[in-house]
Amino acid sequence: MSLSVAFRHGFPGLDLDVAFEAPVGVTALFGPSGCGKSTTINAIAGLLRPDSGRIALDGRVLFDGRTNLAPQERRIGYVFQDARLFPHLTVERNLRYPARWRRGAGRDFDRIVEMLALGPLLQRRPATLSGGEKQRTAIGRALLSDPALLVMDEPLAALDDSRKAEIMPWLERLRDEVRLPILYVSHSVPEVLRLATTLVLMQRGRVTHSGPLETILADPRLAPELGAREAGALIHATVEGHEPDGMLRVRTAAGPMLLQEVEAATGQELRLRVLAHEVILSRDPPQGLSALNVLPATVVQVSGGLVQLTLGDQRMLAQVTPRSVETLGLTPGAACFAIVKSVSVLPS
Repeated sequence: MSLSVAFRHGFPGLDLDVAFEAPVGVTALFGPSGCGKSTTINAIAGLLRPDSGRIALDGRVLFDGRTNLAPQERRIGYVFQDARLFPHLTVERNLRYPARWRRGAGRDFDRIVEMLALGPLLQRRPATLSGGEKQRTAIGRALLSDPALLVMDEPLAALDDSRKAEIMPWLERLRDEVRLPILYVSHSVPEVLRLATTLVLMQRGRVTHSGPLETILADPRLAPELGAREAGALIHATVEGHEPDGMLRVRTAAGPMLLQEVEAATGQELRLRVLAHEVILSRDPPQGLSALNVLPATVVQVSGGLVQLTLGDQRMLAQVTPRSVETLGLTPGAACFAIVKSVSVLPS
């Protein structure tokens, strides 16, 4: 199942020209305020009719030159920045509301309630819920509308840091267990890195780049769009075990790594974030270092102070000075070693 989007629409001061594919998983639309992210998902949801183009969900046309399905016909669950729950209804009645108007809605009630841990909240009203509990209820209601696509428009933007930390694990579980395309609008890099599987970068009404998150993050040319301090790579790792001294041993495509202890079971899959400015390069095998992770690498390209490396089938970025590039001879194809401190590898 996938979403295919290609449309144009003109506004005073902004011309939208958007095209991307969103497969199963979380596709994050990322860019500065005013670049057209929310307008794009409104067009997909049927709240805005584009001037031209085509939008199709799993081969079913939602919009083209002849078709423009009404929002309720598109099978799209929409989660807004504010939960928009019915204040006079209990959580249970909010969750069951879609069944009033859509055949097939509500059939996974028990599974969704369990997945989002909504059982203890069912008889409460929205006014008694925390911000995170309201958003979990809103997500549950959207899922119980029997959607073919879930759209989330900055669902954490109105929450404080503690409420964001509360709801983030539920969003990760949603990504991993619900086999739907999920569109996630955000301008928060940490949210995108933790949740997304596909990334769509937008600037001034245009999609500048789109593709798998790991590919976009490891492209040094795209670092300015994410922010220089955020440049880095995302590495998939599998927990192999816990060392006697408290270190966590993981296996990655780049090689074995040791991390600071985190709560993780043997065999658990992790997403690790390695920032470019935390990576040191050496042409020779280093000796006598405190850093525990020394990974053989090959230079792919150098762009704007960022060196793109390949380590097995994993890509990584290292931020270095022009002098270091020249001194070490960091040209495409050069063999080197990427040195990464255990304390600088962050589970995303």
